Amino acid sequence: MTEGLARVYDPEEHEERLYAWWEERGYFRPEKQVEMGLASKEGPHWCITMPPPNVTGALHLGHAMVAAVEDLMTRYHRMRGEETLYLPGMDHAGIATQNVVERELAKEGLTRHDLGRVKFVERAWEWTRVYHDRIADQTRRLGVSCDWTRERFTLDEDLSHAVRTAFVRLYQKGLIYQGSYLVHWCPRCESAISDLEVVPQEREGSLWIIRYPVANEEWEGPRHDWSSGRWAEGASQFIEMATTRPETILGDTAVATSADDPRWRALVGEIAVLPAVERRIPIISDAAVDATFGTGAVKVTPAHDPTDNEIGIRHDLPAIDVMTDTAGMNEKAGPYAGQGRYECRRNIVRDLEKEGLLVDIEPYTHAVGTCERCHTDIEPRVSTQWFVRTKPLAEAAMRAVREGETVIIPEREEERFFHWMENIRDWCISRQLWWGHRIPVWTCGECGETASELVDPAACPQCGSEELEQEEDVLDTWFSSGLWPFSTLGWPDTEAADYQRFYPTDMRETAYDILFFWVAREMMLGIEMTGQSPYSTVYLHGLVRNESGEKISKSMENIDEYDPLNIIGTYGTDAMRYTLMTSSTPGLDMNLDPRRLEGARNFSNKIWQAARFVLMNAAAEEIRPEIPSSSLALELADRWILSRLNRLTAKVERLFESHQYGEAGRQINDFLWSEYCDWYLESSKVRLYDEAADHGVPIAVLLHVLETSLRLLHPFMPFVTEAIWQGLPDEAKEGEALIVARWPQLNAELVDREAEQEMALVMELIRGIRNRRAEYGVTPGQRIPAMMASPDGHEVLAEQREMLCSLAKLDPDRLIIEESMEAPEQAATIVAGKTTCYLPLSEIVDLEEERARLAEALADVEKRIVHSKGLLAGPFAERAPNHVVQRERDKLKDLETEREELARRLETMR
Repeated sequence: MTEGLARVYDPEEHEERLYAWWEERGYFRPEKQVEMGLASKEGPHWCITMPPPNVTGALHLGHAMVAAVEDLMTRYHRMRGEETLYLPGMDHAGIATQNVVERELAKEGLTRHDLGRVKFVERAWEWTRVYHDRIADQTRRLGVSCDWTRERFTLDEDLSHAVRTAFVRLYQKGLIYQGSYLVHWCPRCESAISDLEVVPQEREGSLWIIRYPVANEEWEGPRHDWSSGRWAEGASQFIEMATTRPETILGDTAVATSADDPRWRALVGEIAVLPAVERRIPIISDAAVDATFGTGAVKVTPAHDPTDNEIGIRHDLPAIDVMTDTAGMNEKAGPYAGQGRYECRRNIVRDLEKEGLLVDIEPYTHAVGTCERCHTDIEPRVSTQWFVRTKPLAEAAMRAVREGETVIIPEREEERFFHWMENIRDWCISRQLWWGHRIPVWTCGECGETASELVDPAACPQCGSEELEQEEDVLDTWFSSGLWPFSTLGWPDTEAADYQRFYPTDMRETAYDILFFWVAREMMLGIEMTGQSPYSTVYLHGLVRNESGEKISKSMENIDEYDPLNIIGTYGTDAMRYTLMTSSTPGLDMNLDPRRLEGARNFSNKIWQAARFVLMNAAAEEIRPEIPSSSLALELADRWILSRLNRLTAKVERLFESHQYGEAGRQINDFLWSEYCDWYLESSKVRLYDEAADHGVPIAVLLHVLETSLRLLHPFMPFVTEAIWQGLPDEAKEGEALIVARWPQLNAELVDREAEQEMALVMELIRGIRNRRAEYGVTPGQRIPAMMASPDGHEVLAEQREMLCSLAKLDPDRLIIEESMEAPEQAATIVAGKTTCYLPLSEIVDLEEERARLAEALADVEKRIVHSKGLLAGPFAERAPNHVVQRERDKLKDLETEREELARRLETMR
């Protein structure tokens, strides 16, 4: 039985082997679960779809967290006898994949335009197939028990049909339209991008204080050319404002200020003249202007700023786009046309200074939006795009949450969900790319009519012309991802077996930062397309940060330490999964401390060593398949550990059902490490090492508790638990694999409050004796005398003499247990409830030497107390930083506590 358990647990030896075996046996597949009798086709079922990782990316800790949480849920529900489907897949990652393929082409001296659309898409498919296999293999290493036979890809034929169906339905219902609005524009990708693809970067920049001349009777406008040095000559009034982007001055269509700002109130309604292009723009007041920022007046550029765009809409201002698709300055930029945006910035600042219109330059730190994929600075820009009308869809999604059809965990995130949905804007779904789902809209060259059908139209439905041209843009990746919970199950074929059985799904598990970007879209599209919310529960985990709480980014010098595959190589998959699960709370960020990873690895080794001990001792015994039901056959320690196990089983069940997985994992750890290994296993050695004792009961209990605990721990640490479980004797388990073993159930008959109370007394005394031994420096193996007085527990203690002597290293010939006794002189005392234990010091230490040592230590502490009080009473307390002073106060408090303890111990020896 111990052949499969090496001296030390080596994850590399087991993880790949066990995963391949699980997959080969078909345990991940719902059909196999039914075939084995673990689940019933008519019984309860459970389904979760894996958030599709981008086919372009390497795995990061976010993926590892998702895998840990979702696989824990899946394994739990599978073991509960539910027909369980964890459905994997990948996202085609439109803009990310296109960027990667374009970089590969650049190495060959080519652009996508050199290949043309068809050839470029072929190259993208070739690249995708290679990287798909890599990502799938890496995902397997995380231990996810998903059904790979059902794997989906967002550009698969079936999913592409689902995308087409959803688009056409929305279009024909009037919920998709084309319009010109402000979007995030990446000049490198030459495409609109989503909010989620914009990464803010803190930068040290400048705040330019500039001024525009105000036209009046004395100065109606410039009399000289721009940059002549005399352009504003004769102007007597100016309005000042601050900007971080001088190049956008050329698109200004107003100057705005607060109506209550006394500095500019008199100018509201007047006309300012825009430098360089001499555009006359109104001076207006608007509530969006912050009077405390800069000068209290702002330039308004509706085509290049989100806030300005809203101001422009309220005041019916024109939106003038002064940039090209690649962020060059276009013909509307006047004398700066043809320049790059940052070249234009330098030149216009120089010219403003020459004209006396640059008032000041201040250092300014602010966030600049960058493209997540290519890291280029993005431009807010008015562009013609395709949009989804989201208001009616959002109302349905909010109703599903309010009525409890979908529950969001943690509950506080519901407020954020409602805030977003109540203020939702129409969704820009078009991207200026070639890789992705091409928008299925055709425009007639004859009459200009547009059409969108499930089948490509051969002729215009309005005029019959065959001169049709399909839209060049592709859909936002989030559009196909928004259909994921039901498109992967066969929709729009609502008779598909998986759709019938598993939709709506049970869970959407993801990070809280994409509650709006993804979850909201899934809910809106799911309800609109299927009439049902796509899942009953949304579980949101926090972000993983480094041990200092900093965001983990590629720029970190030690970024490799946070690579999941490197963590697995160092600590093992189980240690990483367990750490991620037990260090986190729903909706809150967690700090990944390497010490926790080391602790989790030590935990797996602790269980492994305990199992080896049990199996080595069980090898020589006839295994009893059932725990003895008669209490007479069980000793106190047996009854105690079985009671604690069943309390744990009930508690873990409650914690799982309330989604408190981290606390469940910590409870299992405490039980296995402390109660099972440190107490029960050690106490069992009293009988196992006694040849005359009955070994059968402790072996049966050790095996039963170990096997049950492995089932509880399996969702957290699947590999080490399965490896140990496979080594257990057949009599101690049921079935062929732990992954499909039954989830433990509470056996209320084995919950024994009396045994727990009695064992608590024994344990408290042993801990107290061990502490006193350490205080007095008693040699670890030295047996010492003890005297115990217990009016209520003397009989229990007498029955547990062997355990007391073994675990506290007491001399059995000098252990006295009575109902009451006089307190001896010069004895260390341990109090446990009504029980008092005395350790005669003369039998333990040299009293003279110990008195001298304690007196010396006490004198030293007194000196340090005097020094600390002197510091706190002098100038130090006024001059030192608050945290330094507080540290000294805390030190003084600790010293005073130490003095009291030393004095107490010295007093017992007088």
